[in-house]
Amino acid sequence: MARRDELRASPPMFQNPVLDFFTRVHPVVPPIIFVPVIVVLFIGAFDRLSVVGTLGLALAGYVFWTLFEYWLHRLVFHFEPEKGIGARLHWMIHGVHHDHPNDPLRLVMPPSVSVPLALLLFWLYTVILGFGPALGFTAGFLTGYLAYDMLHYHVHHHQPRSALGQRLRELHMRHHFQDHERGFGISAPYWDRVFGTLPHATGNRPLERPQHDPSQAR
Repeated sequence: MARRDELRASPPMFQNPVLDFFTRVHPVVPPIIFVPVIVVLFIGAFDRLSVVGTLGLALAGYVFWTLFEYWLHRLVFHFEPEKGIGARLHWMIHGVHHDHPNDPLRLVMPPSVSVPLALLLFWLYTVILGFGPALGFTAGFLTGYLAYDMLHYHVHHHQPRSALGQRLRELHMRHHFQDHERGFGISAPYWDRVFGTLPHATGNRPLERPQHDPSQAR
Protein backbone atom coordinates (compact mmCIF):
# COMPACT_ATOMS: atom_id res chain seq x y z
CA MET A 1 0.00 0.00 0.00
CA ALA A 2 1.32 3.45 -0.87
CA ARG A 3 2.28 5.54 2.14
CA ARG A 4 0.46 8.83 2.71
CA ASP A 5 3.60 10.93 2.21
CA GLU A 6 4.24 9.19 -1.14
CA LEU A 7 0.72 9.97 -2.30
CA ARG A 8 1.21 13.65 -1.55
CA ALA A 9 4.48 13.72 -3.49
CA SER A 10 2.79 12.92 -6.80
CA PRO A 11 3.73 15.62 -9.38
CA PRO A 12 0.81 17.52 -10.93
CA MET A 13 -0.02 16.93 -14.57
CA PHE A 14 -2.38 19.90 -14.96
CA GLN A 15 -2.49 23.32 -13.39
CA ASN A 16 -6.25 22.88 -13.13
CA PRO A 17 -6.75 20.92 -9.86
CA VAL A 18 -9.96 19.29 -11.08
CA LEU A 19 -8.33 17.90 -14.24
CA ASP A 20 -5.28 16.83 -12.28
CA PHE A 21 -7.45 15.03 -9.72
CA PHE A 22 -8.82 12.70 -12.40
CA THR A 23 -5.32 11.70 -13.55
CA ARG A 24 -4.31 10.47 -10.09
CA VAL A 25 -5.50 7.01 -9.11
CA HIS A 26 -4.98 5.29 -5.76
CA PRO A 27 -4.02 1.60 -6.31
CA VAL A 28 -7.09 0.37 -4.40
CA VAL A 29 -9.47 1.95 -6.92
CA PRO A 30 -9.29 -0.74 -9.68
CA PRO A 31 -10.12 -3.62 -7.28
CA ILE A 32 -13.01 -1.63 -5.77
CA ILE A 33 -14.48 -1.08 -9.23
CA PHE A 34 -13.68 -4.31 -11.05
CA VAL A 35 -13.83 -7.11 -8.46
CA PRO A 36 -17.64 -6.75 -8.10
CA VAL A 37 -17.97 -6.51 -11.90
CA ILE A 38 -15.94 -9.70 -12.40
CA VAL A 39 -18.03 -11.53 -9.78
CA VAL A 40 -21.28 -10.47 -11.47
CA LEU A 41 -19.95 -11.53 -14.88
CA PHE A 42 -18.98 -14.96 -13.57
CA ILE A 43 -22.37 -15.42 -11.89
CA GLY A 44 -24.16 -14.46 -15.10
CA ALA A 45 -21.97 -16.80 -17.15
CA PHE A 46 -22.42 -19.77 -14.81
CA ASP A 47 -26.19 -19.17 -14.91
CA ARG A 48 -26.26 -19.40 -18.70
CA LEU A 49 -23.41 -21.79 -19.53
CA SER A 50 -21.84 -24.96 -18.19
CA VAL A 51 -19.04 -24.76 -15.65
CA VAL A 52 -16.55 -26.09 -18.18
CA GLY A 53 -17.78 -23.68 -20.85
CA THR A 54 -17.57 -20.70 -18.50
CA LEU A 55 -14.09 -21.55 -17.27
CA GLY A 56 -12.90 -22.20 -20.83
CA LEU A 57 -14.18 -18.82 -22.00
CA ALA A 58 -12.67 -17.11 -18.96
CA LEU A 59 -9.30 -18.70 -19.70
CA ALA A 60 -9.56 -17.57 -23.33
CA GLY A 61 -10.44 -14.06 -22.14
CA TYR A 62 -7.44 -14.00 -19.83
CA VAL A 63 -5.05 -15.14 -22.58
CA PHE A 64 -6.53 -12.55 -24.93
CA TRP A 65 -5.95 -9.88 -22.28
CA THR A 66 -2.24 -10.71 -22.12
CA LEU A 67 -1.97 -10.25 -25.89
CA PHE A 68 -4.06 -7.08 -25.70
CA GLU A 69 -1.81 -5.77 -22.92
CA TYR A 70 1.32 -6.35 -25.00
CA TRP A 71 0.06 -4.56 -28.10
CA LEU A 72 -1.64 -1.77 -26.16
CA HIS A 73 1.64 -1.06 -24.42
CA ARG A 74 3.72 -1.37 -27.58
CA LEU A 75 1.53 0.39 -30.14
CA VAL A 76 -0.52 2.88 -28.12
CA PHE A 77 1.49 3.70 -24.99
CA HIS A 78 4.76 3.93 -26.93
CA PHE A 79 3.49 5.80 -29.97
CA GLU A 80 5.53 8.98 -29.47
CA PRO A 81 4.83 11.97 -31.77
CA GLU A 82 7.56 14.57 -31.54
CA LYS A 83 5.34 17.61 -31.07
CA GLY A 84 1.84 19.01 -31.05
CA ILE A 85 -1.26 17.55 -29.46
CA GLY A 86 0.00 14.03 -30.13
CA ALA A 87 3.08 14.62 -27.99
CA ARG A 88 0.93 16.03 -25.21
CA LEU A 89 -1.48 13.09 -25.35
CA HIS A 90 1.40 10.62 -25.26
CA TRP A 91 2.86 12.31 -22.21
CA MET A 92 -0.53 12.26 -20.47
CA ILE A 93 -1.18 8.59 -21.33
CA HIS A 94 2.22 7.05 -20.67
CA GLY A 95 5.10 9.51 -20.88
CA VAL A 96 4.45 10.83 -17.37
CA HIS A 97 4.89 7.30 -16.03
CA HIS A 98 8.30 6.96 -17.66
CA ASP A 99 9.31 10.40 -16.44
CA HIS A 100 8.09 9.64 -12.90
CA PRO A 101 8.23 5.82 -12.68
CA ASN A 102 7.90 5.69 -8.89
CA ASP A 103 4.86 7.96 -8.62
CA PRO A 104 2.34 5.71 -6.81
CA LEU A 105 -0.68 7.58 -8.17
CA ARG A 106 0.18 7.04 -11.83
CA LEU A 107 0.75 3.27 -11.86
CA VAL A 108 -2.78 1.99 -12.46
CA MET A 109 -5.19 2.89 -15.25
CA PRO A 110 -7.57 5.77 -14.45
CA PRO A 111 -11.24 4.71 -14.32
CA SER A 112 -11.98 7.47 -16.82
CA VAL A 113 -10.12 5.25 -19.31
CA SER A 114 -10.59 1.72 -17.99
CA VAL A 115 -14.37 1.84 -17.47
CA PRO A 116 -15.34 3.16 -20.95
CA LEU A 117 -12.83 0.80 -22.56
CA ALA A 118 -14.24 -2.17 -20.63
CA LEU A 119 -17.79 -1.26 -21.67
CA LEU A 120 -16.77 -0.88 -25.31
CA LEU A 121 -14.96 -4.21 -25.37
CA PHE A 122 -17.83 -6.00 -23.61
CA TRP A 123 -20.19 -4.71 -26.28
CA LEU A 124 -17.78 -5.90 -28.97
CA TYR A 125 -17.45 -9.35 -27.38
CA THR A 126 -21.26 -9.56 -27.16
CA VAL A 127 -21.57 -8.82 -30.87
CA ILE A 128 -18.97 -11.46 -31.74
CA LEU A 129 -19.69 -14.20 -29.19
CA GLY A 130 -23.24 -13.60 -28.02
CA PHE A 131 -24.31 -12.33 -24.60
CA GLY A 132 -23.78 -15.48 -22.51
CA PRO A 133 -20.30 -16.38 -23.83
CA ALA A 134 -19.29 -12.70 -23.66
CA LEU A 135 -19.97 -12.74 -19.91
CA GLY A 136 -17.46 -15.53 -19.32
CA PHE A 137 -14.92 -14.17 -21.79
CA THR A 138 -15.08 -10.66 -20.31
CA ALA A 139 -14.78 -12.03 -16.77
CA GLY A 140 -11.45 -13.61 -17.72
CA PHE A 141 -10.35 -10.56 -19.67
CA LEU A 142 -11.02 -8.19 -16.77
CA THR A 143 -9.37 -10.60 -14.33
CA GLY A 144 -6.27 -10.38 -16.48
CA TYR A 145 -6.51 -6.59 -16.58
CA LEU A 146 -6.84 -6.34 -12.80
CA ALA A 147 -3.93 -8.71 -12.26
CA TYR A 148 -1.84 -6.57 -14.62
CA ASP A 149 -2.68 -3.33 -12.80
CA MET A 150 -1.88 -4.79 -9.38
CA LEU A 151 1.30 -6.45 -10.63
CA HIS A 152 2.45 -3.19 -12.21
CA TYR A 153 2.03 -1.39 -8.92
CA HIS A 154 3.72 -4.24 -7.04
CA VAL A 155 6.89 -4.40 -9.15
CA HIS A 156 7.34 -0.64 -8.83
CA HIS A 157 6.75 -0.31 -5.09
CA HIS A 158 7.73 -3.63 -3.54
CA GLN A 159 10.58 -6.07 -3.74
CA PRO A 160 9.02 -9.40 -4.79
CA ARG A 161 10.19 -12.42 -2.80
CA SER A 162 9.35 -15.17 -5.28
CA ALA A 163 11.65 -16.01 -8.18
CA LEU A 164 8.83 -15.26 -10.64
CA GLY A 165 8.08 -11.90 -9.04
CA GLN A 166 11.76 -10.94 -9.08
CA ARG A 167 12.02 -11.91 -12.74
CA LEU A 168 8.95 -9.84 -13.68
CA ARG A 169 10.33 -6.86 -11.77
CA GLU A 170 13.72 -7.21 -13.45
CA LEU A 171 12.19 -7.30 -16.93
CA HIS A 172 9.99 -4.26 -16.26
CA MET A 173 12.83 -2.25 -14.75
CA ARG A 174 14.92 -3.06 -17.83
CA HIS A 175 12.04 -1.65 -19.91
CA HIS A 176 12.17 1.57 -17.89
CA PHE A 177 15.89 2.06 -17.40
CA GLN A 178 17.68 0.01 -20.07
CA ASP A 179 15.64 0.01 -23.28
CA HIS A 180 12.06 1.28 -23.50
CA GLU A 181 11.69 -0.34 -26.94
CA ARG A 182 11.71 -3.78 -25.34
CA GLY A 183 9.81 -5.45 -22.54
CA PHE A 184 6.19 -4.57 -23.34
CA GLY A 185 4.61 -7.59 -21.67
CA ILE A 186 4.40 -6.73 -17.98
CA SER A 187 2.20 -9.54 -16.68
CA ALA A 188 2.96 -11.90 -19.58
CA PRO A 189 6.55 -11.37 -20.81
CA TYR A 190 6.35 -14.50 -22.94
CA TRP A 191 4.80 -12.33 -25.68
CA ASP A 192 8.09 -10.40 -25.80
CA ARG A 193 9.82 -13.67 -26.58
CA VAL A 194 7.25 -14.49 -29.25
CA PHE A 195 7.55 -11.08 -30.94
CA GLY A 196 11.30 -10.61 -30.44
CA THR A 197 11.20 -7.77 -27.89
CA LEU A 198 12.51 -9.53 -24.78
CA PRO A 199 14.90 -7.20 -22.89
CA HIS A 200 18.59 -8.01 -23.20
CA ALA A 201 20.07 -9.86 -20.24
CA THR A 202 23.02 -7.45 -20.02
CA GLY A 203 24.01 -4.08 -21.36
CA ASN A 204 22.52 -0.66 -21.06
CA ARG A 205 21.40 1.29 -24.11
CA PRO A 206 21.03 5.02 -23.35
CA LEU A 207 17.45 6.13 -23.71
CA GLU A 208 16.83 8.55 -26.55
CA ARG A 209 13.28 9.54 -25.61
CA PRO A 210 12.90 13.21 -24.60
CA GLN A 211 11.73 14.11 -21.13
CA HIS A 212 8.33 15.43 -22.18
CA ASP A 213 7.09 18.47 -20.35
CA PRO A 214 3.37 19.06 -20.94
CA SER A 215 3.86 22.80 -20.63
CA GLN A 216 6.18 22.71 -23.67
CA ALA A 217 3.84 20.74 -25.94
CA ARG A 218 1.90 22.74 -28.47
